[in-house]
Amino acid sequence: MEANFYEQVYEVVRLIPKGRVTSYGAIAKALGAAKSSRMVGHAMAYAGSASPKVPAHRVVNSSGLLTGRFHFSPPTLMQELLEKEGITVANDKVKHFKKVFWDPLLEL
Repeated sequence: MEANFYEQVYEVVRLIPKGRVTSYGAIAKALGAAKSSRMVGHAMAYAGSASPKVPAHRVVNSSGLLTGRFHFSPPTLMQELLEKEGITVANDKVKHFKKVFWDPLLEL
């Protein structure tokens, strides 16, 4: 089940448009597993080895914090990738989070 859940997570993450972000919890809810945001986080930790590529930098916590940044090398890469897409980040947090938030429930 775990590998299948991870692949479902990656499928949702691949749908996040450039310049937008979503949260671990929003992905869990969209997959019908509302209490599984930590499992989504675990899946994201392994997203670098997924194929096709997963834009893991677009997944943040429910406050907009870049909690997954330590899974990037270097850890500043997550912020750099977001900024390249036009998202402003200050103190490891997405500015205007509600404005750039993408809700997978509305898209699936």
